[in-house]
Amino acid sequence: MQPDTRYAKSGDVHIAYQVFGEGSVNLVFAPPFVSNIENYWDEPEFARWLLRIGSYARVVMFDKRGTGMSDRVAEVPGLDERMDDLRAVMDAVGMERAALMGVSEGGPLTALFAATYPERVDALVLYGSFARFASWLLQMRH
Repeated sequence: MQPDTRYAKSGDVHIAYQVFGEGSVNLVFAPPFVSNIENYWDEPEFARWLLRIGSYARVVMFDKRGTGMSDRVAEVPGLDERMDDLRAVMDAVGMERAALMGVSEGGPLTALFAATYPERVDALVLYGSFARFASWLLQMRH
């Protein structure tokens, strides 16, 4: 069953998030470049993976501002704004500390958050990530 989509306020923007799982670990899933937390559950393999993680962790996943179910924005936000969004989601669900999992473009976000707020991060997991999104994008053109 798909969890309810809720919204955290970050500045003037509403950030869509879902909470599921009941394990002893708090985990925040920072999505790749494009995401839609409600569509994740429509893909059977991905839904099975999410449920597996939820079997041992309380998972929070969100759509970054401008993507998925979150509010649209006029321009691509910087990492500082996205860090505010991640913090707003953690605060909305009452997570003082969590392990962060950054996938693709979510990696730099979680790494910067961990460096800026080490007291709120238990662990950092990066999957398919990179140091600079622009460098990855330029390589795709060649």
